[in-house]
Amino acid sequence: MQSTTIKRAVARDADRLTSLIQNCGAYQGPYASIIPGYRVTADYITRHQVFVAVDETGRLQGFYALLLKPPEVDLAFVADDVQGGGVGRLLIEPMITQAGAAGLTEVRVVSHPPAEEFYRRLGAVRVGTVAPSPLKVNWERPELRFTTI
Repeated sequence: MQSTTIKRAVARDADRLTSLIQNCGAYQGPYASIIPGYRVTADYITRHQVFVAVDETGRLQGFYALLLKPPEVDLAFVADDVQGGGVGRLLIEPMITQAGAAGLTEVRVVSHPPAEEFYRRLGAVRVGTVAPSPLKVNWERPELRFTTI
């Protein structure tokens, strides 16, 4: 098994983060409407707490984006071929620590429905449901919270 490093994303990572989103198998079929045209920009990476998981060759395995105001995981993706191998945990656990160090007591996650159990296994608690927001998101999404303290 290859080792994974978590590090701060830089502006030049924008295209490969976008590519990971665009090729995510979890957003096919009924969930596909959210993906077309979605881009992670260099400006987005500069303005937010975006961290990537890379293997020793530099290959992108996943990433997350933490917004501090309001405190929320805005994006979290793991490459299809490494899902189930612990990369998601390697991303989310330090995100919770990072949020606490920034003075946040909790972090909101509006989850992709199939990812809800993943977040719950890491300690998130479901606090509600977010209604669909047409035109792109046509399904209810679980709303969860991580407590940082």
